[in-house]
Amino acid sequence: MRIVLLALVLSVGFSASAKDLSRRLGVGYSDQFGLRQSLPSLAARYYPNSEYGLMGAIGVDTEENNSRFGAQAKIVKLIFKEDNMNFYTGAGAGLVSQENFGDNDSGFDLMGVLGGEFFLPGLESLGFTFEGGVGVVSADEVRFRTLAEGPFSAGIIFYF
Repeated sequence: MRIVLLALVLSVGFSASAKDLSRRLGVGYSDQFGLRQSLPSLAARYYPNSEYGLMGAIGVDTEENNSRFGAQAKIVKLIFKEDNMNFYTGAGAGLVSQENFGDNDSGFDLMGVLGGEFFLPGLESLGFTFEGGVGVVSADEVRFRTLAEGPFSAGIIFYF
């Protein structure tokens, strides 16, 4: 009986396969800049291997007297893989700029995150990202902040 249970547990455990994104490029959007106002951005992710990923995002808004700009790069390390989900840790750095009635404040945006990217069964190329962590931004003043980003702000990415 024990041998049957052990065989069943082992077969169930090995039937799962992690979401492999090696050598895949994804494009989509994110909204993670630490500016006082939201700045949606175009985002790209690339996984050169099965352990690490690179992300870049750029956002621009040329609203008169309230323009904003942000460019960000992030590296992630996959730490745990499930069937349709990858958990990761990462760090990001970026440049931000915002105008407030003629005054232009520029600075940096740094973050450390723990997050995940999940894929709905049947939509294997569409990733929904969530992240939490800490950050510091220095646009108009130096602010430390906690991060809690859901899929509609952390990003939705389509992988080719």
